[in-house]
Amino acid sequence: MQQLNFPSYSFRFKNNENKVAIFDEIRKKFMILTPEEWVRQNVVRFLLEEKKYSKSYINVEKLIKINDLNKRYDIVVFQPNGEIFLLIECKAPEVQITQQTFDQIARYNLVLNAQYLMVTNGLNHYFCQMDFENEKYNFLKELPDYPINK
Repeated sequence: MQQLNFPSYSFRFKNNENKVAIFDEIRKKFMILTPEEWVRQNVVRFLLEEKKYSKSYINVEKLIKINDLNKRYDIVVFQPNGEIFLLIECKAPEVQITQQTFDQIARYNLVLNAQYLMVTNGLNHYFCQMDFENEKYNFLKELPDYPINK
């Protein structure tokens, strides 16, 4: 798989019906290795190993309803009180991050109300803090540390 703009991590792989699968620590199962899944797994490792976020508060690819449409978010990090700390949208490396990508995560966040957003294609990462009062997001240099002791 393509080298991404993350530290190098070791992953578990297996062949599944002539397709390569990668083990997802959060979902506890092997997932078909697509370019977007490669980015998603690197982001999860980044959250766990670099940012020291707690595995028990991370959710991957869950269904949400937006305007009566079923959508799936990529990654959410919860706080212990159940509020969403961070919402992450992952794209394949060949997908450019555009205003459309930010519009997508903003629509998801109308339902989820995360404090922070991350958009990445594995090569370029964008971090934002929500400003609900002024209905905008402020760009950050990096993700914040998790707000409590793990």
